[in-house]
Amino acid sequence: MKIALIGQKGIPAISGGIEKHVEEVATRMAQQGHEVFVYVRDNYTDKNLAKYKKVNLVHLPSIPTKHLDAISHTFFSSVHALFSGYDVVHYQGIGPNLLNWIVKFFKPKAALVSTFHCQDYYHQKWGWFARLSLKIGEYMTCAVPDSAISVSKSLADLSKERYGVDSKVIPNGAELAHTDSVKNIAQWGLKDKSYVLSVGRLIKHKGVHYLIEAFKKLEDTSKLPNNFKLVIVGDGFHTDDYVKYLRTISEGRENIIFTGRQSGDTLKELFSHALLFVQPSESEGLSIALLEAMGYGLAPLVSDIKENLEPIGPCGFSFKSKNVDDLRDKLAYLLNRPHEMRAAGMCARGRIESEYSWDSIAQRILGEYKNVMEKKSK
Repeated sequence: MKIALIGQKGIPAISGGIEKHVEEVATRMAQQGHEVFVYVRDNYTDKNLAKYKKVNLVHLPSIPTKHLDAISHTFFSSVHALFSGYDVVHYQGIGPNLLNWIVKFFKPKAALVSTFHCQDYYHQKWGWFARLSLKIGEYMTCAVPDSAISVSKSLADLSKERYGVDSKVIPNGAELAHTDSVKNIAQWGLKDKSYVLSVGRLIKHKGVHYLIEAFKKLEDTSKLPNNFKLVIVGDGFHTDDYVKYLRTISEGRENIIFTGRQSGDTLKELFSHALLFVQPSESEGLSIALLEAMGYGLAPLVSDIKENLEPIGPCGFSFKSKNVDDLRDKLAYLLNRPHEMRAAGMCARGRIESEYSWDSIAQRILGEYKNVMEKKSK
């Protein structure tokens, strides 16, 4: 099959859940002999990189502003796709799916597929017009393509209830991993099992401010081990004010560490040696960072939104979303019960192996492509 993926910033993934998803799926499809084309933006992917792990990278321009970067690149990608002879065109995310009608109308023989990753209009960086556009994009994601995929059951339920569309649940994934090395994290004075970890973009709906406040309360009441730390991995995305706010409320707190965005061996070490992974988000699609933490055998403590509870299943702990005191209490409880955390971490690792393997996810998406192509050929 000749397959195009549209809507992601690019690969290899530097940051962003959609980018990680596309990289993992596209490279596996290419390794199986399919012709895979990923549309990329030059402000994300090295413009000199034409191929990555057998995946063809199609560089097209965009208008690099907060509101126009994604939609302008999607427009150019969609028009380019009309003349490229693809068997499958797969749009990622509700924003880019705002333009999936271009392929539907002008290239009706191609299999048009969408993936519903997240209700992005809940992200507090967007104004009213962007949120309205994203809600229209959500409708287009569910109702227009030949096949709609949702990364979680909760998003599939929403698709059914709101639009009457039965979307296929094919989740994000993760790999089992671990490293004994600590050479990269030594720069922050980190030792094995001496810190709580949070990984993700520093955007308000991710709820990192709740975690900081809960940690400060534990520190102020001497309920943390000596030199125990909170490590926050990630950077902002058009959210400079929020990043500044997080740093302001952490001033004078030597045990709250902002590492910035990390990848590769450093990120592996951060996951491998944390004691607990905390996901305090107010809204999610299906967090790849959470799945990755579980793949490292980390016990997860998550806000009790259904998008977080679904992946952890019986293998983790939760607190009331947006409730700093409940988060504080759950942290205090778990830090005094390392055996419970180890058991939850082992359970989480097994759950990733059995239900969230990237290999099986890529196969299921390919199967959906084939189903659509067969139906359209009749």
